[in-house]
Amino acid sequence: MVRKKNFSMRYAAGLPAERIFPGVLADTGQLITPPLQSLPTNGALSVMVWNIFKQQRTNWLNVLKKYGLESQLVLLQEAQTTPELLHFATSNYLATDQVPAIVMPQYSLGVMTLSCANPIYCCPLREREPLLRLSKSALVTVYPLDDGRQLMVVNIHAVNFSIGVDIYKQQLKPIGEQILQHKGPVILAGDFNAWSRQRLHSLYRFSTLTGLQEVRFSRDWRKKAFGRPLDFVFYRGLQVEEASVLVTEASDHNPLLVRFHANP
Repeated sequence: MVRKKNFSMRYAAGLPAERIFPGVLADTGQLITPPLQSLPTNGALSVMVWNIFKQQRTNWLNVLKKYGLESQLVLLQEAQTTPELLHFATSNYLATDQVPAIVMPQYSLGVMTLSCANPIYCCPLREREPLLRLSKSALVTVYPLDDGRQLMVVNIHAVNFSIGVDIYKQQLKPIGEQILQHKGPVILAGDFNAWSRQRLHSLYRFSTLTGLQEVRFSRDWRKKAFGRPLDFVFYRGLQVEEASVLVTEASDHNPLLVRFHANP
């Protein structure tokens, strides 16, 4: 059986939705529209990371408007391509890329990265839950920075229900390979479903092998399962200026807000 090639969907204001296949966009013949520009930082880079719970709760849009608009990058998990979310994304960001892990009649569901610049590289990844047979997704994108470096951003929703950690490690493996090949700064963030001691150990071992540091939160209000946090932000080649967790009822996860010092 031939596996279907992974792709992400690109949404941009005034343009039809476009399938983006893995690779350097210019090399694959895919257009980067609007024209390429660097991720605007002015020395600082703000990132919001949030499992948005399929937009099932009220007030999710108000939270995005208040905190997302202050961020150059918004990394969402469990994002549904509803008209309200796509309108917000395309009205305020140059590029919105989603990996359709689960496709329904009206909407698709998966990780979604909103950015104030168009990526020059895009690699959508999917991993099937071994028990539920539903997919979880990840998205690797690379953006030019205004200091000449290239920032790799990985948005992940890790597999949840599995016996042991083999499938968990399997999902992380291609991400680690790309991080190790990348020469510039890196942000890896999302819902890692690290609810067991084995999973947490695997995640920390992965971060050590790829040279990533964990963002620490002084007031740690992250969503937990079995006493362990589920959402993380890891980084390399950047400095953390500020990190906080927003307590909200707009999802079953609390958003993570991180401000990096972007200059080398």
